[in-house]
Amino acid sequence: MSSLIREVDAIPGQTRHALRILIADDSEMIRKSMIAILRSRPAWEVCGESADGADAVQKAIHLRPDVVLLDISMPGKNGLEAARMIRQELPEVKILIVSLNDAAYTLPSARAAGADGCIGKDRLTTDLVAAIEAFGLDRTQGAF
Repeated sequence: MSSLIREVDAIPGQTRHALRILIADDSEMIRKSMIAILRSRPAWEVCGESADGADAVQKAIHLRPDVVLLDISMPGKNGLEAARMIRQELPEVKILIVSLNDAAYTLPSARAAGADGCIGKDRLTTDLVAAIEAFGLDRTQGAF
């Protein structure tokens, strides 16, 4: 088993792979904050981090996460450009754009780029877990 994949016991006697999440944001503080929030879910694993869009695309292709969190404004490639490229290479991955702007304002651009949703950075502490749960990928609940 790859060291990047953690198995969790969802049902006694059955092993499930952790929900794997890639975080891309040029702010280390925001990345660390998202990691801290995601730790509330033991069956979720942050499989990688990136500080720019081009690196996020490469890591997504290499790591094949279930969910990618992309800051809309990053050096190299912005989150929308990265989302387009990731969507082309990994059509099954769920992509959530993270923005300083109001999510309602950013959502049309995010959807046009292939993202599945958008969340404002001011809502991370209250809504990040729920936004990921809304994708229906929580393997500890039997959804695959």
